[in-house]
Amino acid sequence: MFDLIKTNLLDDNLYVYLLEGLKITLLVSIVSLILSFILGLILAIIKKSKLDLNPKWDNPKGFALNLLDKLAGLFITIIRGTPSTIQLLIMFNVILVGLDNLVIIAIATFTLNSAAYMSEVIRSGLNSVAKGEVEAARSLGLSYSQALFKISLPQALRNALPALGNEVITLLKETSISGFIGLADLTRGASIIISKTFKASVPYLAAALIYLIIVILIEQAFKAMERKVKHVRS
Repeated sequence: MFDLIKTNLLDDNLYVYLLEGLKITLLVSIVSLILSFILGLILAIIKKSKLDLNPKWDNPKGFALNLLDKLAGLFITIIRGTPSTIQLLIMFNVILVGLDNLVIIAIATFTLNSAAYMSEVIRSGLNSVAKGEVEAARSLGLSYSQALFKISLPQALRNALPALGNEVITLLKETSISGFIGLADLTRGASIIISKTFKASVPYLAAALIYLIIVILIEQAFKAMERKVKHVRS
């Protein structure tokens, strides 16, 4: 077994391809996570505000909110209804065809992809907050936006922690398709080793093990956050 690992990973420092690929995978995942959370939060707030306020089209603010709601709904439908691989290829070959930076292309793709799912997770969390708490906040003189950000949103994020954790894990695993555009991520790193050794088992198993370890760490981090939230509540 050691000889197999030595031949496929240690000789000629082949493991470096996995390490360099891991750096790219983590970079794309972390930046995409931050940006997708921000964009998903904005989309969720737009959808929730439209539902709560039920604005009319015949005034500027109402028109703007209704338009944003329609655009947000269209964006979410398109992203959730199409494969992430196709989205990546469209971003690479059509939208950002003149861009040479593959990392930016991957980040843009996975940010948009994850944002659509993040928005639904956050919106579900917002809908889980009791209306009575929001109404009580409004009766105390808080504006709708103040009640949303000070009362609804903190509770929504706490309620949505398990689903958010799942989306973070999904985002990490989705980045493994980056090799379709030639980005040397972790999965691509394993493929490069295979092209040099002509043996697939060890590189792919090593890549799978790395993904598994990261996923377990993410799961444990979110479980710790959930325990902390429950402790604060109690």
